[in-house]
Amino acid sequence: MRIVEVITDARHTDSLAGIAEHFEPADFWYGVTNEDGRRSFRFLVDDESRQQIVDALQSLLGTAEKSHIIILPIDTVLPRPSEEEEEGRKRQAVSATREELYSQITKGAQLGSNFLFLTVLSTIVAAIGLAEDNVAVVVGAMVIAPLLGPNIALAFGTALGDRELMWQALKTNLAGVSLALTLSVAIGLVWQVDFTSEEIISRTDVNMGGVVLALASGAAAVLSLTTGLSSALVGVMVAVALLPPTATLGILLGNGQPQLAFGAALLLAVNLVCVLLSAMTVFLLKGVKPRTWLERTKARQSVAISLILWAVLLLTLVVVILIRSSLAD
Repeated sequence: MRIVEVITDARHTDSLAGIAEHFEPADFWYGVTNEDGRRSFRFLVDDESRQQIVDALQSLLGTAEKSHIIILPIDTVLPRPSEEEEEGRKRQAVSATREELYSQITKGAQLGSNFLFLTVLSTIVAAIGLAEDNVAVVVGAMVIAPLLGPNIALAFGTALGDRELMWQALKTNLAGVSLALTLSVAIGLVWQVDFTSEEIISRTDVNMGGVVLALASGAAAVLSLTTGLSSALVGVMVAVALLPPTATLGILLGNGQPQLAFGAALLLAVNLVCVLLSAMTVFLLKGVKPRTWLERTKARQSVAISLILWAVLLLTLVVVILIRSSLAD
């Protein structure tokens, strides 16, 4: 459950009470009118009706000056809901509103000093772990690497038809991968690594199991966000890490190993495409879409184009994997 607080002009009291009567939140109350003519209204809402109430509030208030809609988290509500109500909540498709998801996901698309610094640090850590065949160090690099965020933001922006978010996520993604690749190539030029290292070899061999893992991990990332289980993202980061194959690719290129580097590049491409495709699909299945009809029309166009693009790319990569596997046999 959440508290949806509205701070707006007191003249909207009857309209807001009408919204409460229509959607029947768990509770609705408001305070006294301030000197500026505004008052605070609060809705205690469950996951099922929260998006509908927020949409109705946005339609009512629009661009009204000095009006704010605030969604507040709740730790505990007493008395506790019955078992039937709790089971009903667990079956809901999305426990976070579009606006809550937007606020959380867009943080991963921000191209700032923290993102670049984390990318540099995680690349160095990954390179050391790969060169020394130390799986614990590689896992540490996976967790601190910020490369998963822009891809989830790109899929989310596509589902909403938000071109600004899509462009920002794409720029951040390209900047992160380019920085990690450039740095790892430089490391490869000055550090002669052992190419028999299991951590390196495992990221030059791509099979259909890796494709399935990347698809499942991309879906799990979105599910962890839409259901409010963001802590599960740590496991997803490890499962579908984008940084180790990028670092492996750079190190191998720096050491003059183009054949092995091709395998790492193929793994990186598979992970990127699978994450985008599965994340976008789950957003659609969960009903994440824009609020207005015009925005939904635009979103359908971007979604259709993107789904076709990623599906064709994935099919192409699968063909390359099968051909490469047959030649190796």
